[in-house]
Amino acid sequence: MNAIIWPAGYLPGTTDNAVSNEIIVAGLSAAEVWPCITNTAAWPTYYSNASDIIFHDGSGPQLVDGSRFRFTTFGFLVEAQVTEYQAPAAGQAARIAWHGWVEGDAEERLDVHHAWLFEDLPGQRVRILTQETQNGKPAQALAQTRPNPMLNAHQEWIDGLAQAARQAR
Repeated sequence: MNAIIWPAGYLPGTTDNAVSNEIIVAGLSAAEVWPCITNTAAWPTYYSNASDIIFHDGSGPQLVDGSRFRFTTFGFLVEAQVTEYQAPAAGQAARIAWHGWVEGDAEERLDVHHAWLFEDLPGQRVRILTQETQNGKPAQALAQTRPNPMLNAHQEWIDGLAQAARQAR
């Protein structure tokens, strides 16, 4: 199976916090899921932890390679930029990732890499994988919180994403 491509400084196990969520869904394809993740206007309809999505250049709501946007999640106003964008194509996994950051001093600064992978599998199934790593004091605090809010919220996100793709048919 395909894996997330990690930039330097964000490899899981070397960061202050990391989570991984994955589902495999029958009866969906990467091409059907893709519009639901790239259309940020849809996020709040299936994921309760994303709001106030604004594109810096007035574009959007579609993510494209290099898109610069911000949104509120986990109580943080996160600035973000798409750093990887590979739409679904025959024989290869679709990928999208963004670098996100929360401005602040050493106590408040947060840097994240959030990546998604959509992979068509035999038997008309799709694998939806999302992984995020974080660096900074807020990430250290999140990593110690139980139940893990990022793990649980990202599960809501991928489950909601699959449901939204089904409903879009």
